[in-house]
Parts: sequence; structure tokens; C-alpha cells
Amino acid sequence: MEVLEEFSNTLSLRKGGRQGLKKLIDSQMVGTIELNTGLQISGNFSRMIRDEDDQVIYFNKTGPTALSFREKELIGHGIEHHSNGFGSPLGKLKNINLAIEDMGPVDLKAYNFYDGKWLEFEFESGIKVEGFNITGIRNIQGKLMLIQLSDCTVKYKDEVLFRPEWGTYDMAVGKEIVSAFAGPADSNSFPDLYRESLTKTIKNEKNETSDKRENLYKKVKDYRLNSVKEKDLIDLFEKLRSENSKEWLVLLEMLEIAKDSDLSKNISDYLFKLSEVSPELRILIYDGIEMIGKN
Repeated sequence: MEVLEEFSNTLSLRKGGRQGLKKLIDSQMVGTIELNTGLQISGNFSRMIRDEDDQVIYFNKTGPTALSFREKELIGHGIEHHSNGFGSPLGKLKNINLAIEDMGPVDLKAYNFYDGKWLEFEFESGIKVEGFNITGIRNIQGKLMLIQLSDCTVKYKDEVLFRPEWGTYDMAVGKEIVSAFAGPADSNSFPDLYRESLTKTIKNEKNETSDKRENLYKKVKDYRLNSVKEKDLIDLFEKLRSENSKEWLVLLEMLEIAKDSDLSKNISDYLFKLSEVSPELRILIYDGIEMIGKN
């Protein structure tokens, strides 16, 4: 479990940030990022802008987008509403210690983050936003996670990221990306994503070798499930040994079945010799023998 936890900590699901968003952009597939406010943005990511510290300060998506919270799509924020993409700045505001989502009622009023107010603010990254505040959506802790603006303009240096004529601007609220993963947050957001694939499963053609191998495993399975005569197990082992078989897994199963018999030493000796001539099997064989010994 410690090894799995260590590996999990390297995944975009937990790391988020630039690495996770880059993987989604490179994949060109539907994916999701989650911000520290809990807002989840799903769709095809196309671009990110980073600052001098290599932190993501703006992300952009093309095509249908869905916004969710706790894997449930927000009402009115499905792919029908966000059909032409989505983009938003991230980070803190310039000269303000508090992030937008951490502001209390007094702070929000002081900086005009109220419905029906004209807003003009600049992020630490230099991204500037101005527009008429229509409304906001809060998470279950009461913190803002989305602000809807009309007549909105978003600029970064000499580039215009959003223009008033493009319609209503929905700005995601959050300092950072805390998670990134494949697929939509709410599986119902993209109904065509899970349609039946036209690609059929590739089935390997059977041959004499594969049939022989399957019959061998079936025979050992029958030995395990039914009362087995030791002579039958000995005969099978002698046959495998005469063929210099490398079927280590079958031999381990036979060792487990013959654990309390005289045959077990012969099988163990053969497995140890097999591990010497086939070093790539050594760990598998030794681990298997150790597990059998503990049971």
C-alpha cells in the first residue's frame, strides 16, 4: 500500500497544476481539471499560459464544456450553454492578500464583488478583467467558485482573451488546479463520449500451442477443485520436466496442491533450477514459493 500511495502521488489526479493540465492538452481527449474551490471544468483543453514561476495563470478550452461540483454538473452550465469553449484566469488579485474565494462578505463588498456591480480587477499575473457582475455561484462552504459577467473584456499584456461581443463571460474562481484526470467529472455531461465503440475487440486466433497450454491450466484447475490422485500429479510433473517446461505458474499451482506430499520437493527443486536458467522469472518464482509457504 505504501508503494501504491507513493506512485499515486505522482499522478495528475493528485498533483494537478501544470503537469496535469499539460497531459490533458497533449492527449486531445475529454478531461477534467478541478480547482481548489471544488469547481470542475470538463472538455478538451487546448492552451495554458504560465508565469515566470511556471505556474498556470490562464487555461483555455475549445468545443463543448461542462462545469461541475463534486461530480455533478451545475444547472445551466452543460455543453449546451458552453458550446464554444471556456477560458479563465487563475491566481490571486494584485495588491490583495486574500484570494477571491477566501473573501468574506465585507471584503466582497469592498471590492465590488456583488451582483449588479461594475468590476475592474487585475491578477498578480497581470491579467485584467472588467465587466458587469451578473451573478455568482458558491460552493457548499459559501465561497465563490464562478462569476458571470456581461460586457466583459479579459486582457493579458497585448492579447485580448475575451471580448464583450462574444457574449456572457463565466469566470472560474480559484487560485490553482489541484487535480486533473481523464474523462468528464459528470459522466452524463458528454452523452456521446460513451457510445458503443466501432472498434471491435481483437481476438487472438487459437493454435495447437495455445490449445495445449489452455488444456494444461484446465487440468491443474481440475486437480485443485477435485480430489486428486498423487500419481496423476506426478505423471503431469514428469511430463513437464521431460519437456523442460517454463510454465512456472502451473508449476507453482502444482506445488501448492502437493504441498504436504513428497512431490513438493521435486517441484521446488525444478522451480529453483528454472529460476537460474531464466533469471527474468526468478522474482516471480521466489515470491510464489514464499506465498505458498505462508499459507
